[in-house]
Amino acid sequence: MATEGNLQAPTRHAIDWRNPDFYNEDAALHEMERIFDICHGCRRCVSLCGAFPTLFDLVDESRTGEVDGVDKRDYMKVVDQCYMCDLCYMTKCPYVPPHEFNLDFPHTMLRAKAIKFKKGEVGAGERFLSSTDVHGQFAGIPIVVQVANAVNKTQPARAVMQKVLGVDKNAWLPDLATKKFRSGAPESPPHAVKDGAKTPGKVVIYSTCYINYNEPGIGHDLLKVLDHNEVPYVLVEKEKCCGMPKLELGDLASVNNSKEANIPVLVKYAKDGYAILSAVPSCTLMFKQELPLMYPGDADVQLVKEHMWDPFEYLMARKRDGLLKTEFSTPLGKISYQIPCHGRVQNIGKKTEEMLKMVPGTSVHTHERCSGHAGTFGVKVPYHQQAMKIGKPLFKAMASHKDGGLPDVISSDCPLGGHHIAQGFEVNSLGAPPQKHPLTLIRTAYGLK
Repeated sequence: MATEGNLQAPTRHAIDWRNPDFYNEDAALHEMERIFDICHGCRRCVSLCGAFPTLFDLVDESRTGEVDGVDKRDYMKVVDQCYMCDLCYMTKCPYVPPHEFNLDFPHTMLRAKAIKFKKGEVGAGERFLSSTDVHGQFAGIPIVVQVANAVNKTQPARAVMQKVLGVDKNAWLPDLATKKFRSGAPESPPHAVKDGAKTPGKVVIYSTCYINYNEPGIGHDLLKVLDHNEVPYVLVEKEKCCGMPKLELGDLASVNNSKEANIPVLVKYAKDGYAILSAVPSCTLMFKQELPLMYPGDADVQLVKEHMWDPFEYLMARKRDGLLKTEFSTPLGKISYQIPCHGRVQNIGKKTEEMLKMVPGTSVHTHERCSGHAGTFGVKVPYHQQAMKIGKPLFKAMASHKDGGLPDVISSDCPLGGHHIAQGFEVNSLGAPPQKHPLTLIRTAYGLK
């Protein structure tokens, strides 16, 4: 007897990406047709992103009014709108496994993206944008950083970037850091290791490209919070991009290269009893979900998965262990906080919200809608305005705090998403409250400089 999905925990199947049939275009199109027909009959996900409205418009405007009337050459219009947020699978779809329809929309889109990439249909600009370690290598170089940051803010330079790289001239872009996080992070004071029932008592930090090259202050805030709570930490000896930008592009060979570089390093820390913390949800999710699904038989990948933590997941687990300091000296006022998509699908609950609510004199208004940024999606010429449109309901909701008026601060665990939200406030004339990462807010609440 068939049972509706989402009445049970969804089952995620391994990604059979090394099977030659994975790249069989006819087979992939046949599976997309099957899935699109189910989605057409349901339409529950219409408000999530651009993929579903695109699909339903194609169906409604076809000669039959059904999926069989849609030209299969138009299927890629749907695929290109999917930015792998995973929310349809994790929060909306009633037909995910164990339902007999066995519907996995995002990983079917990943298969189509991988075929597109393998056929050489992904441009050089998109490939460069997803190569975070390449353009991050200029961070920390005196004069070069200042010049690059200044030039990137000029209209002529942005016009060139739009033409050459496909980066929308109006999209917010991060600065390069004057000093990389990894080269500027202080050593941990010699705290004693205090293991809890739920948490290892020592931490290793996987910096992520963004924290290392663009916004190291977030990483420093994390270190200060750990130090304040007497948790000894180290930085991962060496690291490469997690591979998420390449996954979103369908470049699975490059994902494999990142895995081969990162897992042998990270697994040593896992075997040594460290909690591995990553302050960017997409990077954390890569090690918690996507790599384990790509390498289901790799024991090292699975061990890293078990030791990978979101920072607030770790901190709140330390609280349950009775090992977190809960004396906060600085109220934070009214916070409009967004849980990013890649945070929600980790199934860890609202840990950031829980910790922010512990701060006296603080009112947290939490929002679970997508910001629309989605990695490189929100900065590309074809999609930037659409990303702003997707995020507009969130921007408007965050501008009206539950306690009345504008919030004192807006925040998101996703650094890029947070800046996208701030741009949405500006574009829609919703006010200009400061945008701060939750780790920065907690550091402030502890009274740490």
